Amino acid sequence: MASNIPEDRVDPRQIPVAALADGSQIPMVGLGTFGSDHVSADSVAQAVEGALAFGWRHIDCASVYGNEKEIGRVLGRVLKTGKIKRDQLWITSKVWNDMHDSVGESCKRSLADLQLDQVDLYLVHWPFPNYHAPQCDVTSRNPNAKPYIHASYMKTWRQMEQLVEQGLARHIGTSNMTIPKLKLLLQDARIKPAFSEMELHPHFQQPELFRYCVDNGIQPIGYCPLGSPGRPERDRTPQDTNPLTDPMIRDIAKRLSITPAAVCLKWAIQRGQIPIPFSVNHYQDNLRAAIGVRLSDADMRAIAGIDKNCRLVKGQVFLWKQDQSWEDLWDINGEITPP
Repeated sequence: MASNIPEDRVDPRQIPVAALADGSQIPMVGLGTFGSDHVSADSVAQAVEGALAFGWRHIDCASVYGNEKEIGRVLGRVLKTGKIKRDQLWITSKVWNDMHDSVGESCKRSLADLQLDQVDLYLVHWPFPNYHAPQCDVTSRNPNAKPYIHASYMKTWRQMEQLVEQGLARHIGTSNMTIPKLKLLLQDARIKPAFSEMELHPHFQQPELFRYCVDNGIQPIGYCPLGSPGRPERDRTPQDTNPLTDPMIRDIAKRLSITPAAVCLKWAIQRGQIPIPFSVNHYQDNLRAAIGVRLSDADMRAIAGIDKNCRLVKGQVFLWKQDQSWEDLWDINGEITPP
C-alpha cells in the first residue's frame, strides 16, 4: 500500500452505505476497474492502491478485465499491513460468458488472483454465453452464439447459488439483465439475486428496470455513471449523448460549485443506485463527490427530466444472428426476444 497517506484523504466512515437484508452494508460508491483497451493492468492496480489509501473501500472487478492478478497483489499487500481489515472492504467479481458452465472454477480462479478467500459479491456478467475475442469490432459475431435460454441460465444460476453455500461468495447477483429475464429468475431461484448491475446515468435512467429491482429487494449498481467518456471508439455511435455536457447538469454544477461528474455521482447515490466510476486520474475527486454537497429535491426532479434513453453499452457482439439489431438483446417490447 502506498506509504504516503494523503493528508486530505476521505474518512471511509463518511461514505454512505446501503444496508442489505442480511444486515451487511455496502459502500454506496465503488471503484470500477474496467480499463478497456487503453489502460494497462498495472495502471489500474496502481489506481486501486492509491484509491484504498485515499479512502475507497468498494472495488468492482471482473475476470474479463484482465487485471485481477495485479489488483490481487495490491489487496494482498494492503491486508498484510493490517491497516485495512478484510471486513472493511467490499470486493466484487464476475463470471465471464465463456465460463457459464464452470462458475465454480471461474470464481476460484478470481479468488486466487485477488488473493482472497471470499468475494463479497459475484455476478453473472452477461446473460448470454456468447464468447467474443477481446477488443473485437462491434460487428464481430460468434458462429456458435446462442440467444438467452432460461433453462441454460438457470444451470448457471444453480452454480452461483453453490458459491454462497460453499462460502466462496457472500452475495450473488446479475448484470445486464432485463425485467422479463429477472422475472423468470426470481420465480425459479433458490437464492435470489441481491444485486443487479446495469448501465445507469442521467441520460439513461432505466426507470422501469430500476423500480422493478428496488421493489423486489434487488440493489441496483450503475456502471457508466458518468456516461463513459473514455469508452473505445468502436463502441460509439452518432446518436450517443454525454450527460457531462448536458446544460442541466452543467447549470447545477455551476450553481453548487462542483463538477458535472460530481452532480452525476450525487444524483446516482441519492436516487439509490451504487455508481462504480472508473478513473486512474480522478478517483480522489469522485470519492469526494460521494460525500460532498447534497442535491436538492428540485435538482433531483430536474435531472429526472433529462433522461434521453441513450444506451451507450449496446452489446452488439452478443447477438446470435447476422441480421439482428442490438435492441434484440434488451427485450424492449417487454418479452424475451425469441431465438
